Amino acid sequence: MNTPAEILKRYWGYDVFRPSQLEIIESVLAGNDTLGLLPTGGGKSICFQVPAMMLDGVCIVVTPLIALMKDQVENLQSKGIEAVALHTGMGWRELELELENTAHGKYKFLYVSPERLKSTKFLNYLRSVKICLLAIDEAHCISQWGYDFRPEYLKISEFRMAIKKTAVIALTASATAVVVNDIQDRLSFRNNKVFVNSFVRSNLAYVIQNVENKREKMADICKKVEGTGIVYVRNRKGTKDISEFLKGQGISSDHYHAGLSNDERSRKQNEWKQGITRVMVCTNAFGMGIDKPEVRFVIHEEKPESLEAYYQEAGRAGRDGEKAFCVLLNHKGDHLDDAKKIEERYPPPETINKIYQGICSYLNIATGSGENISYDFDVADFATRYNLGVVQVHHAISLLASQNYLSAAEAIFTPSKMRISIDYSELQELQTNDSGADNFFKLLIRSYAGIFDHYTPVNESDLAKRAKVTPAKIIATLNKYHKAGIIDYQPKKDKPTITLLENRYPSIRINERELEFLKGRYVERLDKVMQYVNNLAFCRSALLVKYFGETDASDCGICDICLGRKKAVLGKDRFNVLMETIKTEVLNKTLNMRSLTQIVPEGEVPELLTVARWLLDNKLMVAGKNGEITWKKDKN
Repeated sequence: MNTPAEILKRYWGYDVFRPSQLEIIESVLAGNDTLGLLPTGGGKSICFQVPAMMLDGVCIVVTPLIALMKDQVENLQSKGIEAVALHTGMGWRELELELENTAHGKYKFLYVSPERLKSTKFLNYLRSVKICLLAIDEAHCISQWGYDFRPEYLKISEFRMAIKKTAVIALTASATAVVVNDIQDRLSFRNNKVFVNSFVRSNLAYVIQNVENKREKMADICKKVEGTGIVYVRNRKGTKDISEFLKGQGISSDHYHAGLSNDERSRKQNEWKQGITRVMVCTNAFGMGIDKPEVRFVIHEEKPESLEAYYQEAGRAGRDGEKAFCVLLNHKGDHLDDAKKIEERYPPPETINKIYQGICSYLNIATGSGENISYDFDVADFATRYNLGVVQVHHAISLLASQNYLSAAEAIFTPSKMRISIDYSELQELQTNDSGADNFFKLLIRSYAGIFDHYTPVNESDLAKRAKVTPAKIIATLNKYHKAGIIDYQPKKDKPTITLLENRYPSIRINERELEFLKGRYVERLDKVMQYVNNLAFCRSALLVKYFGETDASDCGICDICLGRKKAVLGKDRFNVLMETIKTEVLNKTLNMRSLTQIVPEGEVPELLTVARWLLDNKLMVAGKNGEITWKKDKN
């Protein structure tokens, strides 16, 4: 039997595993339910792909993003490993065929979106499949305590109970201690093993820049720091505006967001990866699954909505181990936007109901119909037509999904596909009686092998060139034979979709208790981000990893806080004077670290902060939950 190292070398070409990978693999092979917390870029997929190659049967992989699913399948196929992805953009006929192929042993890896796990037909097919491993990617999505809770992930719990004897591996890049425990409970872990890599990224310099003009500071950073960078902004319009501003400053840049066409996204992404474009200005739609180790800086124009999201996004810098900068730009008025963020993310139930009815009307779904049908959905057009904000609509759709009224799939390019539905003898009879059909099907069979056996991607433009006709003529012919039941033709797609999970209701009832719970967790995460931004006392790296439960991390020495300490070297007398000044102020007023810095001239702030940090480190002062500072009372 091959060893994990031999499998790694044969298929992936690596000589050694990354930290924790081998331990996780050995735990899986021992039959343990295993949870692995590996940093962004830490090689999570290897942890289930290698052991699955050593086990008899099919590995089912649950992942939330279709783009990542397709990337991993293509990557496995390039290594000669049979894999298939079953996602919400597929028709039932194609899905059924691929499930039959899986049952007959064609595939080693079956990638599925979590919504598939509630389909009775899907589950019936899996009864005849030997499952060797259940792998859950982005496992934090199963926890309501997490920053990216996805209700469809709860279906995994039921599925897991149906395959109790099969080992489970759950993987994530970021999870708090509460989420780690919740993942194990939700997945009914037994013989559980948890592997946690240190969250410390010692080569990353975390910096908060308090500025009046964020765009000028962005340009300044791009000019001073050499190499490739990412600038994260909040909305789609901002990506283009800021990219144009940077170009005007002589900086090579482009913009990226989920609303662009697949061709545009692919081109922009490839040009950035190849170094043709130096700086990508983007929403958080950019970066997932992109392997570019030499990113030298990541800039955030605004506070992220959680420290988990910030850790993931900032962590796309410096994956090559070389020094990189993670800069969060802050303006004194930024906190005023928090109330708006909360309102947009958690609109009142009547607004959610209004948006639900609006979506159904927009898609021409009559009351009592629409169940399990996927519809192309243009969120920008819908928002304009119904005079709603795009951000508000996005969040309302997420909440409707959390209440199991619908599911939404991101825009992902799916090429045109087809399969010949009749058998070979029937096709021969058709070709004998129809010379036009004879020529057309000869062209198809010459162009695409296996078109009888499985759904095959087809290129209408390429077929048109070979047939010396227009692409429109080819599409018309494909549609003609599709309507006749001779082929199953699925035109290409490049739009988001919405699927009603039940027939349209005349009115829906929102679970307000659940809504308030999720809203409360969101507010808590925003508060943690504010504490991180306003912190002036503790190493940023140590503070960030402490959030994930890592309490013994050393100071990094390269963040803005640590560098500020190094600049302030004090003599004993000066130290004592500042300590007494701080003590007097703290005993008489309610202060936080930021207001404390106002008691001395600007040039003396680094010295004052050095003393304040020493007082906090030595427990002479205590910082409260909201950052307020108190002097520790004398015991006598």
